[in-house]
Amino acid sequence: MKQTKSYFTLAFLLAPTTLFLGIFFVGPLLIMAIYSLLEPGLYGGVEWAFYHWNYGRIFGWADGFYEEFDFVYLEIFGRSIGLALMTVLGTLIICYPAAFWVSTLSPKRKALCMFLITLPFFASMVVRLYAWVLILRDSGFLNQFLMSTGLLSEPLHIMFSSSAVIIGMVYIFIPFMFLPIYTNVEKIDKGLIKASQDLGATHLQTFLTVILPITLPGVIAGSILVFIPSLGNFVVPDLLGGAKVLMIGNMIEQQFLYARNWPFGAALSMMIILFMLIVLAWYLRKAKNSAIAL
Repeated sequence: MKQTKSYFTLAFLLAPTTLFLGIFFVGPLLIMAIYSLLEPGLYGGVEWAFYHWNYGRIFGWADGFYEEFDFVYLEIFGRSIGLALMTVLGTLIICYPAAFWVSTLSPKRKALCMFLITLPFFASMVVRLYAWVLILRDSGFLNQFLMSTGLLSEPLHIMFSSSAVIIGMVYIFIPFMFLPIYTNVEKIDKGLIKASQDLGATHLQTFLTVILPITLPGVIAGSILVFIPSLGNFVVPDLLGGAKVLMIGNMIEQQFLYARNWPFGAALSMMIILFMLIVLAWYLRKAKNSAIAL
């Protein structure tokens, strides 16, 4: 009786959150999944008729009459994965040593650094990206500085390129990589490092056998947190990449807002969601195997 009462109490406490997620999270996903299997309307919207050629247009089994297979969609998806992976690598290169440096500071300085890392969240992402436009454009601060010092005779053409997109996304997603890594760096027992050195291990051996295994969960978690939003990002490519760097997020935006082909945009969205679920399933399986091994 007491156990049944506790179940009712738990259900009552979880009901508001469950209802909220069901309406505003699961509901839109179901609508997207349904729209991806419907026929696009002639002037936008959808026709309530089963139409699987939306996926055929992406993967190659289009009907050849109304929907033609175009390899460009897979190319854009591959480019998006590549740029997302480069963003992960860039944030990792910056955040991994920075996390170790911050961990050596005094408590007050640690708190200051954590505040500075999270400070960009208090400003609009669009405003911050426009600041990078002023820095990276041909007449921007970076080119003016390099040309005034004599390092360059003509400006670097960074704007509206993959490099500009990667720089912008690395800047945006640094906190997502830093915080998980820093949390795991703080868990490192300095005695383990000292014991490894006393046993004759080199700095590289100590890093590979002691430091890396402890910080690896944070690296993986940070990589997932950076990779997933990078893959579907469309604001950074719009502002810093222009028409030259088209990612899958921009393609979805165009299908919904300009082409008004909602079913095809929904199919592209479902493809991203499926890919992200595969990545998350892989991560959870790895985490479970690591926990079992421990």
